[in-house]
Amino acid sequence: MKLLVKFNLMFLLVFLLGLAGSCLVARGMLQKAAKEDVIDRARLLMEKANAVSTYTATQIKPLLETQMKYTFLPQSVPAYSAAEVLAALQKSYPEYGFKSAMLNPTNPRDRAVAWEEDVVGQFKQNPEMKEFIGERDTPTGPSLYIARPIRISNPACLACHTTPDIAPATLTERYGPSNGFGWKLNETLGAQVVSVPMSVPMKRADQALLLVAGMLAAVFLLIGATLNFMLWKLVIQPVSTLSKIADKVSLGEEAPDFSVRSQDEIGTLTESFGRMRKSLAHAMKMLDA
Repeated sequence: MKLLVKFNLMFLLVFLLGLAGSCLVARGMLQKAAKEDVIDRARLLMEKANAVSTYTATQIKPLLETQMKYTFLPQSVPAYSAAEVLAALQKSYPEYGFKSAMLNPTNPRDRAVAWEEDVVGQFKQNPEMKEFIGERDTPTGPSLYIARPIRISNPACLACHTTPDIAPATLTERYGPSNGFGWKLNETLGAQVVSVPMSVPMKRADQALLLVAGMLAAVFLLIGATLNFMLWKLVIQPVSTLSKIADKVSLGEEAPDFSVRSQDEIGTLTESFGRMRKSLAHAMKMLDA
């Protein structure tokens, strides 16, 4: 096997190992960055929902107190307003979702489904937990969700949710006396859940990985071509010429002079071969004499 073939086989092995290792590390970093981007989006939606809830509680609800004596207006409920605003956003971005998932809600649409009940159970088992991040499969692809516990810390909020007798009559007329009662102070009643799709960020991460792999491959190929040219020009070509001259000298044939203008090992080898050739010619002349 020729030297150039051995060199290229070894270089190809190093290239494949280096490319595989680099892609593995880059993939992990890109996917981590994509996941952090998804988490940031989810937190932004969560903060938006909380901002709407705060606005409703401090500025909208006081304006509707008089009307609430005659008819219950869900627009005065902070969680309802947050859900409506994000539902409007969901029309343009259907993969995004927000829900105040409750175990015993006043509004039936807020009732937690099975996987949301599991999330609420996590908060019940760990009262110190402030946030839970998880992933789940959806019909549109993998989705990341952030959940935060819903706990009542203001006793005034229990006026509508202790018993049907104490709750405003307009509330029980609208939703009935069976749901949304028996709540207790500081009890985990549900969880705010924001869902954000992971398919788009992960697709971008895969595209970035392909770009990185392509750039690494191009760099390796450029380095390989450069090394092959240097190996051929500086090593293989001079050594091949020396080998041909050595064959002619060994057969007693006339061979041309050969010199390499370099100060490296090949230049030293050429000078040594030239001296050996002259010594051999001188020795032959002495034998003939």
